[in-house]
Amino acid sequence: MNVFELTRALVDIESITGNEEQMGDVLFARLSELAAQYGGHAERTPVEPRRNNVLAWWGEPAVTLSTHMDTVPPFFPSREDDQHIWGRGACDTKGIIASMIFAVRDLLEAGHSNLALLFVVGEERNSAGALAAAKSPRGSKFLINGEPTENKLALGSKGAMRLEVVASGRMAHSAYPELGESAIEKLLDALHQVRQVRLPVNEILGPSTLNIGTISGGRAPNVIADHAQAELFIRLVDSGDATLEAMKQAVEGRAEIREVLTVPAVLLGSLPGFETTVVSFTTDIPALSESWGQPYLIGPGSIHVAHTVEERIPKAQILEAVQIYKRMVQQLL
Repeated sequence: MNVFELTRALVDIESITGNEEQMGDVLFARLSELAAQYGGHAERTPVEPRRNNVLAWWGEPAVTLSTHMDTVPPFFPSREDDQHIWGRGACDTKGIIASMIFAVRDLLEAGHSNLALLFVVGEERNSAGALAAAKSPRGSKFLINGEPTENKLALGSKGAMRLEVVASGRMAHSAYPELGESAIEKLLDALHQVRQVRLPVNEILGPSTLNIGTISGGRAPNVIADHAQAELFIRLVDSGDATLEAMKQAVEGRAEIREVLTVPAVLLGSLPGFETTVVSFTTDIPALSESWGQPYLIGPGSIHVAHTVEERIPKAQILEAVQIYKRMVQQLL
């Protein structure tokens, strides 16, 4: 099986977040073969029922190549043409997994050791797999994390803050609105104030950005709403502490802010001889870097087609990534 065939085989396994079991089993079998062939070890680590991280290592790991095995919905299978492999997870991140496996195989064949491969669950939702892996470090000094960066070494990645804005009111007949208190109107006023907040800007990462992702509430068109809620997603360029406080002040007296998730922005390492970029998405690096080594972020494919019905990965970038990962590991070792 060549690297394109492996990419397609992985894409054809539905592994939407929460349903990574089969993907983990296939990767464990593959890495077990590689471990047996080159004197390494492979293991599955439970994260939640039927959800396992997969780790393989050779010697005492100094460099770990890692990415996630889960995808966003909806699932659709692979296809290919002369230039691309298409399908859910093609670039985010199953082509990356295939590139990493082939890079490590080539390095082992050349006599290198002190390597590890770590594939985790749950990155697309809450980094559950990365947080679990952070509790069991193996002494790795460097972490090469794979996400679609078009094979450019990312100098930084934005963080993420997920908030719920919850407004409460009092139900009444819509013919007598003065007897009720509309939670929807409160929420709309709160969201108006939220949109006026000036978010931080970083000279490397650029501006923080805000997305109002969902709005829900109310009982019926002829009932004054007693509950309304919105979900916000903010791409952070710092720790997020000041942004959270600003959001709380913006909605004060109208609604309540509930913090669901905060992942700080990170500035990353660079290496000579690699083209660089800056990315606006969030990764598992904040959860892993303290325990798995100094982080680097790079991978084939474009984030602009990830999470879309047009998801695909250039075949040329898959091949290039194999060589890039090999070169990075050799430099870091």
